[in-house]
Amino acid sequence: MRSKLFVPGSRPALFAKAMASDADMLSFDLEDAVAGEDKASARAQVVAFLQSAPHRAAGKQVVVRVNAWNSSAWEDDLRAILPLDIDLLNLPKIESVEQLRQAMSEIDAVEARLGVRRAVGLLVNIETPRALRHAAKIAQAHPRVRGLQLGLGDLFEPYGIGRADLRNVHAAQYALRMAAAEAGAFAYDAAFPGLDDEAGFRAEADAARGLGFSGKSCVHPRQVAWANDIFAPSAKEIDDARRTVQKADEAGEGAFAVDGRMVDAPFLARARAVLALVDRNKGTA
Repeated sequence: MRSKLFVPGSRPALFAKAMASDADMLSFDLEDAVAGEDKASARAQVVAFLQSAPHRAAGKQVVVRVNAWNSSAWEDDLRAILPLDIDLLNLPKIESVEQLRQAMSEIDAVEARLGVRRAVGLLVNIETPRALRHAAKIAQAHPRVRGLQLGLGDLFEPYGIGRADLRNVHAAQYALRMAAAEAGAFAYDAAFPGLDDEAGFRAEADAARGLGFSGKSCVHPRQVAWANDIFAPSAKEIDDARRTVQKADEAGEGAFAVDGRMVDAPFLARARAVLALVDRNKGTA
């Protein structure tokens, strides 16, 4: 999940191009990228495309960002999207455990009415100060929460927080990553608005990767290559991980040494995670 490419639901001309891109995930957006008068048509276009598109054969994971749980479009989105074969339902504007549980109650009700048996996972946006403060509890509020996604635009811009200062970015990333880690969920980095600012994109993505984020959202196809490069394990990391796992198999349980370093359970878990990521990336190549 190194890269997730946003695809506005109101721009169907981009759908096939996105499917043919190198993005690991596609996020079809019914929320902020779609004007109010276009919500219904965007929803119908996304549904039609995902019903016909071979995204499994293309090796893509698919996310749909629906409208907020308290919006007029929410229930229409659920009825249209929940029957689809998608990987994650992206919930925006969640700020508390109570809101997450209310949203899940309504999701359960729609699934029951429609006879939907496949329980789609949730990717929850953390995009306000209140949401960030409650992020760990939100992530633990329901077993279908798979990940937390940082939204720096909404989190920073209304309050005059400078995004060019990487100390501010790192502080928000760290808080979200610790919340996700506490819940056993993955953390996903925010979209970067500078379409031609490769250095700025890479600076944020490097910080996120160093904190163990799974990948970064992209708002333009050119950003996908940058994200894939940054979040792919290096040759040295892969080699170290393979030797660590091999040594663990030889040594059995407990601590052991690899290249002069003491290794125990947390380091072994990290090595196995690196190799699992390599295997997943092979599937999207």
